[in-house]
Amino acid sequence: MLVDSHCHLDYPDLQKDFSGVMARAKSAGVETMLAIGTKLRDFDGVRAIAEANDNVFCTVGIHPHEAANEQTAAAALVALADHPKVVGIGETGLDYFYEKSPREAQAENFRAHMRAAHASGLPLVVHTRDADADTAALLDWAQSHLPGTIGVLHCFTSSLELAQKAIGLGYYISISGIVTFKNAEDLRATVRALPLERLLVETDSPYLAPVPKRGKPCEPSYVLHTAAFVAELKGVGLPELAKTTSDNFYRLFSRAKRPAA
Repeated sequence: MLVDSHCHLDYPDLQKDFSGVMARAKSAGVETMLAIGTKLRDFDGVRAIAEANDNVFCTVGIHPHEAANEQTAAAALVALADHPKVVGIGETGLDYFYEKSPREAQAENFRAHMRAAHASGLPLVVHTRDADADTAALLDWAQSHLPGTIGVLHCFTSSLELAQKAIGLGYYISISGIVTFKNAEDLRATVRALPLERLLVETDSPYLAPVPKRGKPCEPSYVLHTAAFVAELKGVGLPELAKTTSDNFYRLFSRAKRPAA
């Protein structure tokens, strides 16, 4: 059984056929999904999806794209995270590719999310794009000021050096359908080099549909294709890949409970 460790179930592309999305996920062997919060103003809807579905958990946070529109204190995140279905803080982080929000606003929110993760004991979900040096510096800051803070670098496309640094600090690395793209050889080399015991798989639905589903809105069932591709890269069978990445997910997101057999 598989876990989709990062999806946006509240987005319109998935909501318009939500029952079908969930049925196809079940058929593909996806036992658990993590619905990611990106805006506090939309969090009630994300949490409602998790509350209505036994196999869905959620996070609370502000995407770096939204930092110009929403700033938060750690205490507000901690309060919203006081719910059994909330298993992580984020997504948060730095995005210097699109840079839709000022860098300092992104960093200020990232630090607030780190403080919330430390205070709540929940893991961080980190978005980083074209921001390796500043992401590494903030991970070091948390290590010094908020010891024990861990999480996952989701939809990873950054350098092997950043991945190894994050793993050394206790973080996991999550791989999306990007790994199947024709121009992603650097990412494939990184995946080959990383320990399987630190990997998760995700869809980032409704974005980044993997080969052979390119051009379609992504959905959680497609994590099967990414998992099969990663298994081949790692030289293991799909059942081993599925078991290990699922075990990794429940180890990191320890508030999430495995579905009954």
